[in-house]
Amino acid sequence: MSTLVHPNKALFDGEAPFPVLPSCEHFAGSEKLISKAMQLQQELGPVFDITCDCEDGAAAGSEEEHANMVAQMIGSDANAFNMVGVRIHDHSHPHWQRDIDIIVPQVGDKLAYITLPKCTNASQIEEMVMYIKRIAHQSNIERDIPVHVLIETHGALRDVWQIAAIESVQVLDFGMMDFVSGHNGAIPASCMRSPGQFEHALLARAKTEMVAACLAHGVIPSHNVTLDLKNVQQTIDDASRARLEFGFLRMWSIYPTQINAIVDAMKPDYQEVEDAAAILLAAQQNNWGPIQYQGELHDRATYRYYWQLLQRAHVSGVDINPQANAAFF
Repeated sequence: MSTLVHPNKALFDGEAPFPVLPSCEHFAGSEKLISKAMQLQQELGPVFDITCDCEDGAAAGSEEEHANMVAQMIGSDANAFNMVGVRIHDHSHPHWQRDIDIIVPQVGDKLAYITLPKCTNASQIEEMVMYIKRIAHQSNIERDIPVHVLIETHGALRDVWQIAAIESVQVLDFGMMDFVSGHNGAIPASCMRSPGQFEHALLARAKTEMVAACLAHGVIPSHNVTLDLKNVQQTIDDASRARLEFGFLRMWSIYPTQINAIVDAMKPDYQEVEDAAAILLAAQQNNWGPIQYQGELHDRATYRYYWQLLQRAHVSGVDINPQANAAFF
């Protein structure tokens, strides 16, 4: 009997598979909020990432103390799934290098990612990525630490295709509030909320351009926050619209009740998950050659689609056919 081949080996011919990450990224700035987020992550399971914020979280003059606190939290046992990243200061801030100097040597092996905010051109990101690599190498950290980049300035949007192509970039995040502010009143403040954030021509253009650049370069597009913290339905509606109409695969949370709302809104349809499991199991049995399923032809193109869908279901905590779960996960 021939050995069954895993889809990662069968479907990608040596190229890097598209990354599969949790659909929710939760921001926390203070030690108290980071601790609460880690506790919630342990309760809900590994269905969302946590970003410790050194940019907005650190008070002026306390940047070094804050970065050390973040490193200690990431290195602690409370980080049960190694699904905690950090947002550092932007390229124009004098402390951005020091953030890396402090955090990477201490927890580079556990750090899920580093988020780079407020860039105005691709060369800034290239410089920051090279600095991260240099400090990691000096610290004997062999892994390539993923980088997330905020697209929230005119210059970043202009260079978004170059930024998405930079090595180590895993996610591009749309920073709506700074982007709107950067238009000097041309976009009304109401468009920081729905429906304007999806319907204003300048914002729709920016979001679609960023998502297109991401998907062309194997990078995850992540949507901005919902400002209405207490209205869970608004978060669900925003996440659903971002996913279904604009192609975003991830979204920020800034309040605990937003986490489940985003995960539930962005997880794959359960019937598609069932179909994906059945199709992939049959394809694996046929050594990944073409098959028929419910009267339709399927081949490697649809296998890729359903494998990515099944992986997103897995990281979203969706129940998967036990046979498929055993075969693929």
